[in-house]
Amino acid sequence: MNEQFNKPKGFGDILDFTFRLAKNRFVDFFFILLFLIGPIYLIQAIILLIGGTSFFREDIFEGFWYEQVLLELESTGYVDASMISLGVGYLILLLLGAILLPVAQAAIILAVNHIRKNEEFTVGFVIKAAFVRFFPLLGSSILFGLILFGLAIIPFFITTFLTGFGVVINPVVGVLLGIVLFLGCAVGYIYLMARWSFYFASVTLKEGSPGFGRSWRLTSKRTWVIIGLYIIFMLIMMSVSYAVEFSVALLLGGSVLQSMIVNIVTLLTTMIFSVGYAVMYFDLKLRYDADDLKEMIEEYK
Repeated sequence: MNEQFNKPKGFGDILDFTFRLAKNRFVDFFFILLFLIGPIYLIQAIILLIGGTSFFREDIFEGFWYEQVLLELESTGYVDASMISLGVGYLILLLLGAILLPVAQAAIILAVNHIRKNEEFTVGFVIKAAFVRFFPLLGSSILFGLILFGLAIIPFFITTFLTGFGVVINPVVGVLLGIVLFLGCAVGYIYLMARWSFYFASVTLKEGSPGFGRSWRLTSKRTWVIIGLYIIFMLIMMSVSYAVEFSVALLLGGSVLQSMIVNIVTLLTTMIFSVGYAVMYFDLKLRYDADDLKEMIEEYK
């Protein structure tokens, strides 16, 4: 067992260890993402070039492909075949991304697990192992998505109904009630999402499928710490991505090169988040397994 994984970590320790691990094993983690997601970005660049976007600098941003389709439909009454082909190409890329990104994240989790156990591995080996878990991950992810959708849509209708009813009785009270209900539902939604979010690592490592029960147990005493870490990682990803995208756009506009640079930065931020997610999971696993061991010792005393 790697000693760095062998002790519980605090909030700052997890952040520090995530960045050190990402730095020390950068080549392995980055090549996992580059191998799986890189071809999607390459195809995207080719589609942009075929569509007439300049490689080095594009001063005019004409909007996303679906915006261009709507504009053309409004002005001419029909859509050119090239625009339809462009749209189909982007939809295929979205589908490939939805398939390959979870595989890449699972491969990073498996790689971190090998590092934790001081085991040697190759990028190809963990990618193959991740593909083996594709269908269990797909099923669990679809179920997770349906749960989150239900958790969002039901409170939305309840909040809307109660707020509307309150506004009819007293506008001020109704608005205040709506704000309170919205904030309460938002906090509850985030809380439940965090409690179930480690299903993905559980399914990847064959420790339970669909993994929601195990995730719930692991996060029982660390939920707010996990939520805080998620927020920090999201803020880091958004800050870096927006800063680079804005800076590069000033120099290159909406060119193909600008898109490629932004995509590379996206790979880097995705890598950091995936490594952080794995570190959080193994920290929770260490704490939970240690608690279980203590309980067993107490029972036999």
